[in-house]
Amino acid sequence: MQDVVVVGAGPTGLWLAGELRLGGASVTVVEARRERDVNSKALTIHPRTIEVFDCRGVAEPFLAEGIRIPNGHFGGLPDRMDFAVLDTPFPFTLALPQDRTEELLEQRARELGAVIKRGHRVTGLTDDGVLLGDEVVVARYVVGCDGTRSTVREAAGIDFPGTDATTWGWLGDVVLDDPPARGFASVTGIDGGLMVVPLPGGVHRIVGGDPATNRAEWPGELTLDELRATVKAIAGTDFGMRDPRWLSRFGNATRQAAAYRAGTVLLAGDAAHMHFPTGGVGMNVGIQDAHNLGWKLAAVVTGRADETLLDSYHDERHPVGAALLAHTRAQTALMTGYTPEGQALRALLSGLIAAAPDMSRELAERLSGLDVAYATGRRVPDQRLADGGRLFERLRGGGHVEIAGGVVRPDGHLA
Repeated sequence: MQDVVVVGAGPTGLWLAGELRLGGASVTVVEARRERDVNSKALTIHPRTIEVFDCRGVAEPFLAEGIRIPNGHFGGLPDRMDFAVLDTPFPFTLALPQDRTEELLEQRARELGAVIKRGHRVTGLTDDGVLLGDEVVVARYVVGCDGTRSTVREAAGIDFPGTDATTWGWLGDVVLDDPPARGFASVTGIDGGLMVVPLPGGVHRIVGGDPATNRAEWPGELTLDELRATVKAIAGTDFGMRDPRWLSRFGNATRQAAAYRAGTVLLAGDAAHMHFPTGGVGMNVGIQDAHNLGWKLAAVVTGRADETLLDSYHDERHPVGAALLAHTRAQTALMTGYTPEGQALRALLSGLIAAAPDMSRELAERLSGLDVAYATGRRVPDQRLADGGRLFERLRGGGHVEIAGGVVRPDGHLA
């Protein structure tokens, strides 16, 4: 019998597996895909997530390989938030393909002793584990990290209320013969909005939306001809796009699990919350869900804490998910403001970001994850300790750390 079965080997599930092993729990990760998906839904790693990685000693490869972006956007507004004002050793986001993030996190989980079984689809739950067709993997706890269509969530009978899609975005990972200067671009207007971001391997991602897809009906599969025409209408050029690696659409359906725990079943990441991918925050909130849950669940299964500790996972992370849905909805409204009135609102708010430093910093802290605080305590920034070491280095063992201001939990919040 395993202590925990984690369903889903995306970033959330893999980080959780590593945290559980660090805390002494036995864990098996079950994943339906035989190989990692080479099409990266998530590219952006925010400052708080880099802090989380640093607290476990695994930040270096991300810092070495990721493209550092020293500012961020809110709803695609042209005036960007300066991350240099943030109280963090990492005042930037990193652009790194999701498959590489998963590769690094899987390496860590395996090195810590997690068992990862690929090519095994979970079909349901039993009283003592999960079903893989006719096979049962027995475990004391099951955590669903299996995405927005979570089998675990549905089998546990956890409601997933929210709203269906009313608008659609699109993306294309393509080769550009005439890319924008420095590889990046952001263009918006009455014909739509888009961003261009360079990816490894000579590919660029073009992502955006336009009035034609600002409706509830599914627009159909995206084609290269449609993408080329839409991008040209917005930007005045198609940047010489060719050789698409991935073309996709995504909607703004927004939902949140009513409970993050139902007895011995828990949810994290996209299984617990879905939203329009504005700001690139979804993967980060999922990893931070896992960071909060991992040490608690490990402490329970190893007998160091009472089971009631798990109730604090919902109490602390459900409000974070609700805030995520609220600000991604607000950003979606700004991004799809194609009317003259919408453009006026965008211009007004963009000007305030440029002119009001406090507003810019507040938005940056929300997007970066640095503003998260619980009733039990706030995030503790990295700091030098009396012995000359750093707090984040002391947290790498996965235990509590005592400092002058109190006791810091394994997830970096004051106890």
